[in-house]
Amino acid sequence: QVHLVESGGGLVQAGGSLRLSCAASGRTFSRYIMGWFRQAPGKDRQFVAVISEDGSITAYADSVKGRFTVSRDNANNMVYLQMNTLKPEDTAVYLCAADGGPYSNYFASRPQFYDYWGQGTQVTVSS
Repeated sequence: QVHLVESGGGLVQAGGSLRLSCAASGRTFSRYIMGWFRQAPGKDRQFVAVISEDGSITAYADSVKGRFTVSRDNANNMVYLQMNTLKPEDTAVYLCAADGGPYSNYFASRPQFYDYWGQGTQVTVSS
């Protein structure tokens, strides 16, 4: 069992930055693949980024590549999403998710692959 709690969302102007955090419970955090997804009203859940169990592999949606960076701190059961050069179209609820792996490029961007989800944190980017 993994319990996930996101934080760090808020209102920011276009071009600004935010850093989202996801705190995970459990003693086996380092065994989990961690993903970030987002969901805007009326839209499907969308893949944003993923990081492998040891942090050696990361992947991003094309829409955020070069602007967002995912990282993790296994010693403190944390995963982060640094978001730079934010755009109004980045507005959504951002959720972190965990899966017991192993890492697969095919599955990592698919929300149905993940077993555990946080409640999400709202990110609003004004134009």
